[in-house]
Amino acid sequence: MERIATAAPPRGGPSPAIINVAVIEDNAGLRRSLQRILAHAAGVKCVGTWERAELALEQLPALQPDVVLMDINLPGISGIEATARVKTLCPQTQVVMVTVYEDTDSIFRALKAGACGYLLKRASATEIVDAIREVRVGGAPMTSEIARKVVHAFQGPPPADATAAVLSAREQQILQMLSQGFANKEIADKLSISYQTVKVHLKHIYEKLHVRSRTEALLKFMSDKTTLQ
Repeated sequence: MERIATAAPPRGGPSPAIINVAVIEDNAGLRRSLQRILAHAAGVKCVGTWERAELALEQLPALQPDVVLMDINLPGISGIEATARVKTLCPQTQVVMVTVYEDTDSIFRALKAGACGYLLKRASATEIVDAIREVRVGGAPMTSEIARKVVHAFQGPPPADATAAVLSAREQQILQMLSQGFANKEIADKLSISYQTVKVHLKHIYEKLHVRSRTEALLKFMSDKTTLQ
């Protein structure tokens, strides 16, 4: 495992919360590139990198990173399987997939395994750092190409046996904003309602869709093509 030295925070005033990030990527060149990006990002610290998921899964519980940047096509344990294990070992850790794959099946399988974001490897340094920060505040970052595929999946015709869920107009609006990656506070600001009201609406959405989280709600909607009325 490689580690990176990071600059000390400036003196005078409280230090901002540092986002601890781990990288699991078998391509040595890309792994070093991600290290450099994280080393130069303010408020971000790389706590370790691994080329295989097996060793990472042994060491991550002790590190408890805030975010893991995960490749899908890893030797041995795949990135999707590793994501599911990370969510079991480190429930508070958010996983962002960084991959060349942009097919709908890979996207949905990664999200179903517990990933909260999906970036293509050609994403810029700014996009990667922004995704790390966004996922820490409840967002679901995706590059534009991936977002379009998700939107197309939402727009597809529902199959005859799709689960019907009757949501209020406001609940539908919030679910659509969730699909666009907005955090709860952003939803509250855009709809001019309180943060607590958003949480109440989400609770009702979860109950109606029989899910426990925003990610599961989106997966339910995408996989079943839930009919909204």
